[in-house]
Amino acid sequence: MKKYLLIDDEEPALWDLKEVLEDLDPDCELSCYTSPRRGLKDAAENAYDIAFLDVELGSASGIALARQLKELQPRIHIIFVTSHEQYAVDAFAIHATGYLLKPVAKEDVKRELSFLYPEKTAEQRIQVRTFGGFDVFVDGKPLFFKRAKSKEFLAYLVDRRGSSVTLRELADILFEDGIYDAKRRKYMLTIFAALKATLAEAGAEQMLVKKYNCYAVNPDTFECDGYRFLDGDPIAINNYRKDYMLSYSWAEFSMGMMEL
Repeated sequence: MKKYLLIDDEEPALWDLKEVLEDLDPDCELSCYTSPRRGLKDAAENAYDIAFLDVELGSASGIALARQLKELQPRIHIIFVTSHEQYAVDAFAIHATGYLLKPVAKEDVKRELSFLYPEKTAEQRIQVRTFGGFDVFVDGKPLFFKRAKSKEFLAYLVDRRGSSVTLRELADILFEDGIYDAKRRKYMLTIFAALKATLAEAGAEQMLVKKYNCYAVNPDTFECDGYRFLDGDPIAINNYRKDYMLSYSWAEFSMGMMEL
């Protein structure tokens, strides 16, 4: 059951939106306020999935209120509801999830909700999480890597998003001492063999692509929060906390690109 917080100092607009949401999501739980102060107090005590905020709330600012809500609940989605298109830039500057113009139309609200909660299709068996670290889940179960370097090997390939990498380049990434001799090459092949075995045991070997001396992942075989972020997915954007693959120093470049 989804929980929605509605704050608008114009009562007719507030009840219109309430009616639309109840029609679109009959099982939802709604809390409606004409007072920003009371709405913020509620949010300090109760978790919500989405906050629908008017941008102009009397003497208060919906943009400022959104920032306060984000401080209380970092993962809450913000959808602004306003009569003024000029506020769109300010709204998205704080990573707002959506923007609706008054009077709200049912189809527009439905569209915004569908962005956040798309209808389920055949979900990928393999899920890759890059925010807060790096982890792989197959059928909902976390994958255990016997070698830490095998896990990092895969993490770097995921970071490259399907681009091929040579074994030597991977060695330079995984070991920063600059040495690449026959012994190091043999060890790299051992790391890859361990990675391949781990994925095969979980039925996820289709993630890997190997041609000659080049290695890559096939992005079509798994879902990844980092990829969704780069594709503009609002849920991934809302979940990002400047914490992309924090375990690996080489990921700092990609994280810098995500900040642009």
